[in-house]
Amino acid sequence: MYGRSLLVLRAATDPRSGAVVAGARPGWAYVWPRDAGAVAIAFAEAGYRRAARRIAHFLLRLDLDAAARFQLDGEAVEGRDGQGDAAGWVAAAARAAGTDAQLARFAWRNRADYQEKEPGDYLANALASADGPKTEARVAFSARRQIGLFATRRGLVREAGEPGSGLDSAAAWAVEPFPRPHLFPFVRQTLLRLAGNSGRFGLLPSENWNGGEDPWTAPTAWTAWGLAALGERRAALELMDALRRAATPRELLPERVDAHTGAPRSTTPLAWSHAFAVLVLRKLWPGRGRTRPPSRAVKLSSGPWPGLRVRRARR
Repeated sequence: MYGRSLLVLRAATDPRSGAVVAGARPGWAYVWPRDAGAVAIAFAEAGYRRAARRIAHFLLRLDLDAAARFQLDGEAVEGRDGQGDAAGWVAAAARAAGTDAQLARFAWRNRADYQEKEPGDYLANALASADGPKTEARVAFSARRQIGLFATRRGLVREAGEPGSGLDSAAAWAVEPFPRPHLFPFVRQTLLRLAGNSGRFGLLPSENWNGGEDPWTAPTAWTAWGLAALGERRAALELMDALRRAATPRELLPERVDAHTGAPRSTTPLAWSHAFAVLVLRKLWPGRGRTRPPSRAVKLSSGPWPGLRVRRARR
């Protein structure tokens, strides 16, 4: 899965501009800042800093207020307004790539979140919100404020001041890549509850999800990433088992799969899901495969990174 995921990310990334398409399909062949930001972080963690910097530089040139999606030349795609997590993912990508960048304050309230539905005050956007230089005092203040807005006795809910909105898997973002240590006890509680209700092929994005019963691979993977970072290794590995079952025979991750059969129900592969797969696997096995996955590697003789080595799929 690790090697195949690196290949997917390589295929999704323009080697010259750093533009990353979400998927090779009409309607998905655009650049979403959150998807591309996660890809940059995954490349940086895997040792491909040059690729990560190229993506970060592309993202830093975008007008994030203009739209949710962008063409490969950076032009905004009409139809969806700028979203509240965009600046946060761009800032996280820039940090991971070692690029110095100062982003202006970016409003997260009354915007759509990763679920891309109606605007609101959502947990994912609050966690990803870019609010200037992160001093220790500012991070602590932000975390206390977020506790007041989103914390319940069950965990962190999706919508501010709405306990009935249900627990949100995006709580994992408060561990990685937007660490809020004051929120960690709430995050642990949230993710363990959601993981405990996982189906055979993974998780829904949040409780009270109204988009059907099909599990989504990206929330499954980022929940595993957060749990692994919190030391909940067993729960993380169980989710990775579900992610493997959701993958196709060629280790490609669909956006979502049928809850009963595991058959792909949407874009396959989805770059965002493969980025989180790389990140959680690196968290579970730190120090292994820094610039290449272990065992049975094959060298690619062409492409943007001629030295990239990937593991052959074994069946």
